[in-house]
Amino acid sequence: MTTQCDPQTGACLLPDAETQGTGPAGDRQVQVIYVGDPMCSWCWGMSPEVDALAAHCVDQGLGFRMVMGGLRAGGGDAWNEAFRGFLRQEWTHIAAQTGQPFGFGLLELPAFSYDTEPACRAVVTAREMLAPGQDARRELAFFAAVQRKFYVEGEDPKEAAFYRDICTANGIDPAEFERRFSSADIAAATQADFRAARNMGVRGFPSVMLQNAAGLQELSVGYASFATLTARMEKIGLRTSGGQTA
Repeated sequence: MTTQCDPQTGACLLPDAETQGTGPAGDRQVQVIYVGDPMCSWCWGMSPEVDALAAHCVDQGLGFRMVMGGLRAGGGDAWNEAFRGFLRQEWTHIAAQTGQPFGFGLLELPAFSYDTEPACRAVVTAREMLAPGQDARRELAFFAAVQRKFYVEGEDPKEAAFYRDICTANGIDPAEFERRFSSADIAAATQADFRAARNMGVRGFPSVMLQNAAGLQELSVGYASFATLTARMEKIGLRTSGGQTA
């Protein structure tokens, strides 16, 4: 089923049947969870806001976690005039609304599979290769570099060579990355991310959730500014000092 993007909410929506809403996966520590996809247009539009949010979480002693959503895992949309026209219109709108740059060279290709699984798998690979306990902003920096190379430079994230310069810039060995990128373990870990997103009831990207003693609470589905997100965190009673909640 074709993914729909809502220009009013700034969300790329999943079909209803793909969301389960059975609750969060993982531990119950106080943390902000960002659910996105490197090839989600609105996720690129919101990239500066997410970067500010991640820095805020680190400064305030809150956890920050990323979950890959698998917006179009496996592709499924025919690369025809209608789909390319949809992308051109969507990217133009997002650029106007957010100021984020887009290149349109990709849309001139005669053939392209808009399969987002490899880009998500690349981020999971980077996550596994970064030292345990490291600042999650390193994973976010890798994610953002993939976004920029796709949306601005128009290169194909399905090719392992796409990631070589991104790995080098982020302190990841490119050869080891390519080996792990194609491994069964990383493929399984990527699918686990997709399941975690569905289990949290995420219905569109980008989504930001807050996990605390009260459970999982939605901060946003679709584009939201850093100011809006922090205001919502305060509204639900988050005390940023020491990462505690009311």
